[in-house]
Amino acid sequence: MKKSDLKKQSKTDWARVDAIKDEDIDFSDIPEISNDLFAKATFVPAKQLVTIRLDTDVVAWLKRSGRGYQTRTNKILRSVMEHQEKPRKKAGTA
Repeated sequence: MKKSDLKKQSKTDWARVDAIKDEDIDFSDIPEISNDLFAKATFVPAKQLVTIRLDTDVVAWLKRSGRGYQTRTNKILRSVMEHQEKPRKKAGTA
């Protein structure tokens, strides 16, 4: 079996989609883009797949809290990273 045989065929009628004029598209269900929308937006960094070796007891501890242990691991590491990147105040300065 060829790899191309595994691809699903699209059931979309692309010729019909291409024939639709911009003025015929209904945008009524799309929220209006406003400054308020951007004010509420948050930055989500891209994820990178990595392989990491952790002590068995550390993984067990992370998994004890239930699903999402990889996300928790990322949050823990981010917290440590942000803490270490904060500029250190010199003694005697306010």
